[in-house]
Amino acid sequence: MRETDGKVTPLMTDATPSLDLVFELLSNSRRRYALYHLNAQSDGVATLETLTENVVAFEQQTGTRDGGHMTDRHANVRMALTHTHLPKLEDAGLLEYDRRSEMVRYWRQPSVEEWLEHARHKEIT
Repeated sequence: MRETDGKVTPLMTDATPSLDLVFELLSNSRRRYALYHLNAQSDGVATLETLTENVVAFEQQTGTRDGGHMTDRHANVRMALTHTHLPKLEDAGLLEYDRRSEMVRYWRQPSVEEWLEHARHKEIT
């Protein structure tokens, strides 16, 4: 369950997201990198810290973001994940983010994973 504006809404783990939504979610590199990491976990669970570190590593590997001090980059990625990308993925029903424990749980979606795997192959290899 997720609390938004005082209302609790169920996660949509049973619903298949539309193709438009899948491409919108995958259109941002930080969301893709977070999903790459979560999808690679057997249980689909990661801490916010681990997720942040992996997004930073993907950015370095792909040259997605300009350089800068590593501490600043880490803080910027963490803030973007916390305030923008994780809530967007949570609203789409792909994951659940517990703000207290800073744990993220990915809810596997075959239609998302198909395109995610294709994107990773094109982007990382």
